[in-house]
Amino acid sequence: MAPRGMVTSPHALASQAGLDILRRGGSAVDAAIAVTSTLAVIYPHMTGLGGDAFWLIHDPASGRVRYLDGGGRAAANARPQWFTDRGHKEIPFRGILPATLTTPGAVASWVEAHKAYGRLSLADDLRSAHDYARDGFPVTERLAGWIERTRDELSMHPESAAIFLPGGQVPRAGSLLANPDLARTIALLGEQGHDGFYSGAVGRSLAAFSESRGGFFRREDLQAQTARWGEPIKGQYRDVTLYETPAPTQGFTVLQMLQLLEPCELHAREPLGADHVHFMVQAKQISYHDRDRYLADPLFSEVPIDRLISKDYAAQRRALMDPVRALPWDRIPSYGSLKGDTVYIAVVDAQGQAVSLINSLYGVFGSCVVAGDTGVMLQNRSAYFSLDPSHPNVVAAGKTPLHTLIASLAYRNDKLWAVVGCMGADGQPQIHAQTYVNLIDHGRNIQEAVEAPRWLSGRFALGEARDTLHIESRFDPAVIAELERRGHVVDRWGAFEELAGHAHGIVIDPQTGMRYGGSDPRSDGAAAGY
Repeated sequence: MAPRGMVTSPHALASQAGLDILRRGGSAVDAAIAVTSTLAVIYPHMTGLGGDAFWLIHDPASGRVRYLDGGGRAAANARPQWFTDRGHKEIPFRGILPATLTTPGAVASWVEAHKAYGRLSLADDLRSAHDYARDGFPVTERLAGWIERTRDELSMHPESAAIFLPGGQVPRAGSLLANPDLARTIALLGEQGHDGFYSGAVGRSLAAFSESRGGFFRREDLQAQTARWGEPIKGQYRDVTLYETPAPTQGFTVLQMLQLLEPCELHAREPLGADHVHFMVQAKQISYHDRDRYLADPLFSEVPIDRLISKDYAAQRRALMDPVRALPWDRIPSYGSLKGDTVYIAVVDAQGQAVSLINSLYGVFGSCVVAGDTGVMLQNRSAYFSLDPSHPNVVAAGKTPLHTLIASLAYRNDKLWAVVGCMGADGQPQIHAQTYVNLIDHGRNIQEAVEAPRWLSGRFALGEARDTLHIESRFDPAVIAELERRGHVVDRWGAFEELAGHAHGIVIDPQTGMRYGGSDPRSDGAAAGY
């Protein structure tokens, strides 16, 4: 807890970088840029300058919540026929095709947010990231483990292997890893802003690399990438108003899940009991079924968000929920994958400005492709596009794919109360809902809420049932046995399973204004305040 500023993220050094900015008089936005750019260097398996980002910003002067869309858009030459003509049934998960099908969107959002709310220079915000890239950063056990697991895919690309497999070896935990090319890219971004990344030397290098490797984006695609301000979506759960990121992100599923759950009165049921899990899993299945039918880029398709998060629609869909038996997947099918890695950052400054920010490459190390001499790992988010011409999420030029990335803010009595988010691809809405139920229904503090035993419904790999219920072993064995009796296909995890996602958050005491920060022990993170 701290009385002025608070930062939380999945890496302690990144949280410290944000805290340093707050102490120097920077805004919450300045600090968030410091944290996310530092994570792009020192947590490279989870995020990077080549990824996308989505923001919710609480403006204390107006009380307004602002949404900023930093999603990368498909290149001008993107079309489904390109893939189907070459025998692809879906967009590949790795390699140059997903790496370049959409442009990096996160950096444009950093610049736009800074333009609106920065108090320090952009170069100041990026200094920690630059220095770690230039001088080296410590390899954690988690990072070493993910490099080992992704070794074969990284080694296929010389630029990636040169950084992450020095001398052809997985760096040991405690060693230093540097990325001097990325340091030069960050320096140009700090000096020149948008043009320092999307045009000039860096933009030319990104475009030349894409063209030389048979990729999609060109200089014109990069220069056209901007971040867009928009309106968040909001819903009510008991006495809390929740804001989530809108389409093309899946934020509406959190609001729909909570609308489905409210009459179940989870506050009157056993915390972490069988009913608690059983009803939440069914709410997830129903909302994800709707997500897969409707969610896409709203600039290209009509997404009926108001109807999907309404109480009337929830009442209609709640009729599908079964209090006794698990809902079989083939009755309420949903797709997607729980695979995917992301960083979430929460910041509140001394003036009360708050940032809820999600930044990602999608898969572990994204596409596994580092773009030439830029040091930038490119994302693979475009793998989420459909190739079905009749689907609203079909790939098209200038379009942003369906995004699993979401961020949230919560209010009580019209006052900012909580800043909450997580990583975890399709697991994110499930983790949002579990965290808020822990906070609202069961009165947990923010650390207890993010540290509580967790479950995720869905599959991580081919061969698993699509409705597999992965559940941490800290749940009461009798609860797990009861869930199996009700027909859930259970996969028992260990006590603290990293695949269950990293959740982080800040709660503000309404009487004292004290900031309480929580950080997920499944990550390398920390909450830091002053």
